[in-house]
Amino acid sequence: MACIEARGLAKTFGKSVALDGVDLTVGEGRIVGLIGPNGAGKSTALNAILGLTPYQGELKVLGRDVSFIADVAVLPRWLRVSQAVDYVAGVHPRFDRAKAETFLAKTNIKRQSRVRELSKGMVAQLHLALVMAIDARLLVLDEPTLGLDLLYRKSFYDTLLNDYFDHSRTILVTTHQVEEIEHILTDVVFIDRGKIVLNAAMEAFESRFCELMVRPETLSEARGLRPIHERAVFGRSILLYDGADRAQLAELGEVHTPSIADVFVALIGGAHERGIAA
Repeated sequence: MACIEARGLAKTFGKSVALDGVDLTVGEGRIVGLIGPNGAGKSTALNAILGLTPYQGELKVLGRDVSFIADVAVLPRWLRVSQAVDYVAGVHPRFDRAKAETFLAKTNIKRQSRVRELSKGMVAQLHLALVMAIDARLLVLDEPTLGLDLLYRKSFYDTLLNDYFDHSRTILVTTHQVEEIEHILTDVVFIDRGKIVLNAAMEAFESRFCELMVRPETLSEARGLRPIHERAVFGRSILLYDGADRAQLAELGEVHTPSIADVFVALIGGAHERGIAA
């Protein structure tokens, strides 16, 4: 069952095209990473899904049970933590105060502290506590850990998986720290210049792409197999392939599954380099 269905989603700002006929389906119970460079259309797509911006095309989001965590604090800085909990409990009929309090009890956040007195990591924890206590079918995360240190980022995603996600809920997340969410994703979507460049389940992604650390004497033969990207690491050439025969590549060197970041650089970084060169 689809949680989000977009067909021909388009958005322009003057002469600038933010979304260029995007088709996207997000199934229920999936964790989808929406990855793209700055200005690719990620935030515009999220705003359309959240109903925060007008758009052209068709867009269906099942129900209105959507929660959102942005990359900037939206809570008033004068607000106390206890008042934030009281406010959400008062305005949202599906808010579970006990659940929010249980999560906050695992943190160092004091109930009488004002938002301005909290570290950025604590503010992120407070946002997550409020959101996790809402019984929403879709959670949208736009750079939720931006500016947080490594410990807070790991804690954030661990909490998200252990205390929030189940297979009836759907999470859509954007981040520049792809390596930190790679292990939790069920699907990955690359967007660039308002267009979807890649949309794949992680199982298909891992079987489709492979990297070869080629032996020097077989480099010419490896290049003849049409890699989509090549880079050098410690004097060794690493070639990335899309849909290649792994057994054939194994005869030329060491075969590995590339990271999402490596494939992103190959598909989008290379396109940008060719655009600059042109």
